[in-house]
Amino acid sequence: MSVETTTETEAPPPTFDSLPLSAELRRAIDELGYTHPTPVQRAVFEPAVRGGDLVVQAQTGTGKTASFSMPLVDSLVKRSVSAVQALILCPTRELALQVNREVEALGKYRNIRCTAVYGGAPMPRQVEAIQDGAQVVVGTPGRVLDHLRRGTLDPASIRTFILDESDEMLSMGFLPQITEVKGFLPKTLQTLLFSATLPPDIRRYAERHLKNPQFLTLSGDHIGALSIEHTIYLSRGDKLGELMQVIEVENPESAIVFCNTRDETKRVAEALQQQGFAAGWLNADLAQSDREKVMAATRNSELRFLVCTDVAARGIDISHLTHVINYDFPESAENYVHRTGRTGRAGRTGKAIALIEPGDIGNLYLLRLTYKVKPVERQLPSAREMKTRAEADLLNLFVAAFEKRKTHPDDLALARRLLSHPQADQVIAGLLRDHLGARPEASEEATAARRAKPPRPAEARIQSPAPRAPRVPLPAPRVEAAPRAEAAPRAEAAPRVEAAPRVEAAPRVEAARPNEPAPRRDNPQYVAPDRARERNRDRDRPPRRETTGRANGGTHADFDDLPRYTVSDASSPAAPPPAETPADTSSQPSAAEAPLAQNPGDRSEAGDFAAAREGIAEIYVSIGRRDGARPSDIQTILEQNGLLAEQTDYIRVRQRNTFVGVKTEYLEKAVAALNGAAIAGKPAFAEPARQRD
Repeated sequence: MSVETTTETEAPPPTFDSLPLSAELRRAIDELGYTHPTPVQRAVFEPAVRGGDLVVQAQTGTGKTASFSMPLVDSLVKRSVSAVQALILCPTRELALQVNREVEALGKYRNIRCTAVYGGAPMPRQVEAIQDGAQVVVGTPGRVLDHLRRGTLDPASIRTFILDESDEMLSMGFLPQITEVKGFLPKTLQTLLFSATLPPDIRRYAERHLKNPQFLTLSGDHIGALSIEHTIYLSRGDKLGELMQVIEVENPESAIVFCNTRDETKRVAEALQQQGFAAGWLNADLAQSDREKVMAATRNSELRFLVCTDVAARGIDISHLTHVINYDFPESAENYVHRTGRTGRAGRTGKAIALIEPGDIGNLYLLRLTYKVKPVERQLPSAREMKTRAEADLLNLFVAAFEKRKTHPDDLALARRLLSHPQADQVIAGLLRDHLGARPEASEEATAARRAKPPRPAEARIQSPAPRAPRVPLPAPRVEAAPRAEAAPRAEAAPRVEAAPRVEAAPRVEAARPNEPAPRRDNPQYVAPDRARERNRDRDRPPRRETTGRANGGTHADFDDLPRYTVSDASSPAAPPPAETPADTSSQPSAAEAPLAQNPGDRSEAGDFAAAREGIAEIYVSIGRRDGARPSDIQTILEQNGLLAEQTDYIRVRQRNTFVGVKTEYLEKAVAALNGAAIAGKPAFAEPARQRD
């Protein structure tokens, strides 16, 4: 499987010069580091400036907040009027604060004053901010309604009414409050509705309360769900312990962990903290001041894990997440899509992980049937995988200890000679034992150092992939003059973003766990070979090309590889595949031995790519398809070390190894990034590839 970058043939993304922005707004945008308007921002600006009512559907994380903030501060709010002219309703306090910050940042040089009003904060302070001349009020429906009833918010000058995350507000039961707020506002009013999905109740509200609205349909959250990798693990009952095992092997840089109950959020967060991870919890029981502290720590990259419920997470926008973990599987397919839409944004890679219990199988069926999301089933980490993680921690500890030391040339020459010796592994093992025997706490220190490592600053992750945004282009919005009953299904079919092959990445689980005996017929978990082959049919099939699959309708075959629990033991996962299907890996070298145990003949295959392109250098990586490596894993590691997709020419994953082509000037940086990195849970050895003679 190969990944070829085609950015040189793509048209450059439009800049903000394509929008008629004022000089003050453009200056604020430049300071925020925004370089290219997103499709929703380009679609909304001019219709909003003209004063029309809009209903906008766009995927979470595509810049919806800025799409209505820009026309608001640029022309809809008059700077000369010191009264509230725009009212923005949000479903949660966190989202209200976030929108408030965005409006303030974009209106900085136009002197637009904005304030946030929400429950749990002192009312007098909010009244004072409104009376001091706030021109934009952002708030939650309940607190805004309190101000309107008390007369502390005068609606006479309001000309723009914005509902952000309107589908979430309606699903949370805010419709009566929204309707009452609407009754306080002037009759002449511009209304803008923004939503990640477009359910029937949103259309009914638009038909009832908006005047000839335009429907701008881009891509919903289900499109984002198709662009990330989905993995499920079958729980055997001890979910908390299993979560720790999965986190140890997956090693997410930053993640949201979803629970279905408030009590679970605190319990899971405390368990993560006891293991040395920086984790916080968020639910409706938490005081507002504590909620703000948790969110500030998350935005500042001080927390690696945020554990929360669906209600607490609604409206939270953390754009730098690498993983979404479903500790409890959601009760509806829509909630799963909303949860997983928080990762893999703006063309970045992302991963969704779920722990599955027997009672979750029905919801998993509905997810596959409704949104064509087909998670890859994996077994819980084995003892060997956990040992590999511990070995990788020690390896990283050594790398960190020596990477900044100056090495004498004689020592390097001796090391290279040692590595070429037939007994190099024995000598190195002896040296390691001498060192580790004198420091028995080294293994615990290495693991603790990895767990305590905070996520990278959000700015570094947000800015570096910016030029990659066009890699997953969103379709131009469809504009409808008035709501029509048949528009909803058309909205689902509009995007042509075909599913990422990662969702079908069955080869990652093509091997059985080593040292596991073949199932016996008297075992209650025994699965007949013909049933097992049928269940694993999709796994043994080569990955589909990008031009197939997602557009096709679901069939019963879509569910052949769902996890199966036997009747005799409903708490047990499905039996492993028959012994004849996978290759026995018990005799293969461990991940730590891989660099020395690789067949030198594998590396002789290099050069057939590098020699064909001038200015491209090739890197040999010791991890291949049999280890579970995928191009996206390697691309993620390169991006995390500051190498963009434009600097990578190709990534070709073979059975036993991988070859990566990069621009020559980035060779050393790419080798340093890949050498010792954990790919598919195993430490990789990387070096410049040898040219074919």
